[in-house]
Amino acid sequence: MASAAASPAPVPAAAPREPPAVSDDASLLDALPLAAAIIALENDGLLLAAHNAEFERTVERSTVGQFTRLGEVCLRSGLLAEHLGGWFSGRAPGEVDFRDGDGFEARYYRLRLTQLPPLGCGTPRCLVTVTDRTVEVQAERNLRAEMLRDSLTGLPNRLAFTEMIEAAGADKGDGRGGHAVLVVDLLRFSRINESMGSLAGDELLITFARRLISALRAGDRLARTGGNEFGVIVSLKNGIGDAMRTAERIGKVLSAPFRLSELEIRVECAIGVAQMPAGLEPEELFRNAQFACKQAKLARRPQVYQPEEACAARRRFSIETELRRALEQDQLQLAYQPLINLQTGRVAGFEALARWHHGERGEISPNEFIPVAEESGLILALGQWALHSAARTLAEWDRQEGAALPLYFAVNLSAIQVARDDVAAVVGSALRSSGLDGARLSLELTESSIVQDPGRATRVFDALKALGATLAMDDFGTGYSSLAYLQRLPIDVLKIDRSFVSAMMVDPDSVAIVRAVLSLAEALGMGTTAEGIETRELAATLAALGCDTGQGFFFAQPLTAEQARAFFRERRNKGR
Repeated sequence: MASAAASPAPVPAAAPREPPAVSDDASLLDALPLAAAIIALENDGLLLAAHNAEFERTVERSTVGQFTRLGEVCLRSGLLAEHLGGWFSGRAPGEVDFRDGDGFEARYYRLRLTQLPPLGCGTPRCLVTVTDRTVEVQAERNLRAEMLRDSLTGLPNRLAFTEMIEAAGADKGDGRGGHAVLVVDLLRFSRINESMGSLAGDELLITFARRLISALRAGDRLARTGGNEFGVIVSLKNGIGDAMRTAERIGKVLSAPFRLSELEIRVECAIGVAQMPAGLEPEELFRNAQFACKQAKLARRPQVYQPEEACAARRRFSIETELRRALEQDQLQLAYQPLINLQTGRVAGFEALARWHHGERGEISPNEFIPVAEESGLILALGQWALHSAARTLAEWDRQEGAALPLYFAVNLSAIQVARDDVAAVVGSALRSSGLDGARLSLELTESSIVQDPGRATRVFDALKALGATLAMDDFGTGYSSLAYLQRLPIDVLKIDRSFVSAMMVDPDSVAIVRAVLSLAEALGMGTTAEGIETRELAATLAALGCDTGQGFFFAQPLTAEQARAFFRERRNKGR
């Protein structure tokens, strides 16, 4: 019996795709306080599985994407669809900020994507939240605008000016001239504030700013960078000359008097200019212009930044720092130059001179570090050190000789010391600690120490004379002090400046000046010392004219303490 062939098993019909159950997801999304949706990745696109009402409103009022009904392919175009596609493929981050629209109507959103467990069939899903940050962004912009604006003049402030410099550096323009930064400083502004009050000062600044604006060309930018300081960025088509012409225009518009209340006030300004090179940081460029402005205050005319002058300023600052350290670590020395009695040839004394041998820089000239010390105030510590060191050295010589030597030490005092320090107390302390008599010290002061404050100078001089010290006026004839000071102050010695002494053999006028000083000193009962004697002829001529004491390379250069003591003993043994 033939059997019948078995028929194939029937193939079940494909089950229709059921829409995802969204009731639970939708209720959860509705509980969120922001726009949210669940989106799945189907083979044929992005599927909107669930969303809340806020998400629908957000998407409808923006251009970030479009969708139809739940369970259908959605978000076929727009930024949201592009970012979702990239995120599902691992090419986009889970959070991104974006802007929708332009101008004042632009809106700002933050999109966050969080991975959810896939559906049973393995379909990947994610939670999408969209935050409207428009109010927040606008508030940040308003706050930043306030931070970058000067409240008094309405101009950009210091921070904004730095950004303006940076933007100008990035702007190549026509490639011909680049840009320059000007710093304009209103001089003596503090005096106006002190005499007329801060309201008048504010009024002046506002008017000053308006005048500056009127002097600028279209495209030039102005900012208030400090209390009485303004910054300007100018474009250059014909090199730095354009910036200097801008400075001239500024000076011209500011030359007219300012009217405050019932007063007419004329103001002056200092203008520094720095050209903008490629690659220079905005802050450094601004400092360059400020440095040029400081130079302009001294020159009383606009100045262009010169790198070599800035290098010198940086060196002065470096020397100040290292000089402070050298004083703290006792790294300076005193050298001693003989003071010779021109009539007998004997050593009358020594002038103590500060010397600094730097471990890395080598010898640093006093002509370099003394002005730095005066400018920084370190001259007070330096002067105190010199007085005590000189007194200790002379006292040690006496101890080694077993008796007080017929010598004195001359020590220089700065005008800054006279003005700021209790010089008499310092000298008294040096004398007490060394056991010396006041007559063993000669204190040399310049005319500037008298001119700056004659009343204080008189009190200081009287206090020093009370200690028995000798007072010498150094560099006489190079300053502008009144001859009345010579009669009124207890000055014992006039030191004739080397500029007159060295020119005596070739310049009749110098000889006449030296004669006049010698005659004046004789009439006032003062001694005289000539500096810068470098030849035998000069020494003989000064001795013939009646000068008491001389110093210079003809006799000896500045010596160490041991060399100076040996020099004194040698000349004493020779009867000279």
